[in-house]
Amino acid sequence: MDERTSPEEFGLLFKRFLDDIVNRAEVPEGPLLKRLRAHLGGEPTRMSVISEEFERFQQANLQVAMDAYVEQPGHSAELIGLAAENKRQWGLGLSDFVNRGTSPYSLRLAEGPVDYVNFHLDGDRVLPVVQFGLYLVKADGVPLIAFVSGPNENMGPRQARARVEVMAAERSTAERFVADITGLMAEHNVYRGKIVSLGPQQFGFGPQTIITFHRLPKVTRDDVILPSGVLDRIDRHAIAFSEHADQLIASGRPVKRGLLLFGPPGTGKTLTIMYLAGRMQGRTVLLTTGRALGMIAAVTQMARLLQPSTVVVEDVDLIAQERGMPGVQTQPFLFELLNEMDGLREDIDVLFVLTTNRPDILEPALAARPGRVDLAVPLPLPDPDARRRLFALYARGLDFKVSDLDKFIARTEGASPAYIKELLRKAAVFAAIDGNGAGLHVTDKHLDEAMDELTEGGRLAERITGFTRPGDEGPPPGAMGPSGYPSRLSGEWATRSRDAR
Repeated sequence: MDERTSPEEFGLLFKRFLDDIVNRAEVPEGPLLKRLRAHLGGEPTRMSVISEEFERFQQANLQVAMDAYVEQPGHSAELIGLAAENKRQWGLGLSDFVNRGTSPYSLRLAEGPVDYVNFHLDGDRVLPVVQFGLYLVKADGVPLIAFVSGPNENMGPRQARARVEVMAAERSTAERFVADITGLMAEHNVYRGKIVSLGPQQFGFGPQTIITFHRLPKVTRDDVILPSGVLDRIDRHAIAFSEHADQLIASGRPVKRGLLLFGPPGTGKTLTIMYLAGRMQGRTVLLTTGRALGMIAAVTQMARLLQPSTVVVEDVDLIAQERGMPGVQTQPFLFELLNEMDGLREDIDVLFVLTTNRPDILEPALAARPGRVDLAVPLPLPDPDARRRLFALYARGLDFKVSDLDKFIARTEGASPAYIKELLRKAAVFAAIDGNGAGLHVTDKHLDEAMDELTEGGRLAERITGFTRPGDEGPPPGAMGPSGYPSRLSGEWATRSRDAR
């Protein structure tokens, strides 16, 4: 070593020497790159890559579309897997597979097993979807390569979505493939005609949407006890519009519509929705509650794509918060919902069904935007005749030996259908205890015992089980205030508010 060269300078020179040796070393071409080049019939490093990303919930649709594409006449594909250390963590793309690398230390890729993940559909069906795989496609004799990668929320926003990347000798070939796959995803959408709910992903990076399939109980028309003519009005607005949609559209009549069901808790709003879902077979139903209320735009977009569809927003009063409430982040979801309803084309068959226990909260917003809700239907507490029918309905399956039913019909003045259903359930329990396995013979005694138990908790217990007495109706209508409650209280409700403070 020259006495004028310091150890630090020598170390730097030696490092440059090693780097030069590495860069001059010939990197052998792996069998995977050879196979890709042979399939494409050209040099893949000179070809463009077209990519498209999809939300996580679209991964099943992407798989179904890929399968449908391959099955088309003149199309074929071989699916191969990829093996590489920590391949999911690298966030690899198609360009990485055809990159020969500049050093012996470059990432080495080889053929390996195809990675799948199970996607759960309706009816307990399971669809295996490709999580990491390479399709060697030939479409009418034209070769292309499609790389499919599923989402990996734990590795950052870039990998939080499903992705398909396409390479072909001609850019237009890759673009046409992506367009075909997108069209097939819409045509074979796994959510079409199903009952689903949307919710936000709680873990990982970035906003993600989770879709859950649901099975609703079968509810017949006889199961829905409403005042005379009410269900007929609902049927006309919800069902008849769809049955005659083509004729109405041809005459220039809009078929996009909104239905508001309002009334005290337990009066049958949810049951009516289940009835409509059962009657309108083949229709996509999107249930929107809880945290998903902040995803109205995504819900509406899906309803538009999967029409004919029904969007259900239960307890819509919970999203009617006033803008600018001091100290609380505003959530003007009601205004967003109304804007989304207005933004849909009038010739698409989308039905919005909103429910609320507090129509007074919604009135200012709905009145300021007329036409979003075309029909508002009150579902009142049942009258004596309706309560008699409810006793008969919920006594099904029991040996109902009540001698003085009129007494219980009178005692349940102010009771909701939900309360009467629970009353018969508790009476059945008392009958089972008395019968000691001999059968469910429900008598007046058992109904008395059930009512006593339901009222033991006082007015709070009655209210939460759906029994309303005079004075329990809630505050009078008024303008929306903080948290969506009327801003002007008077009389007894003002006194209650002051006492609470």
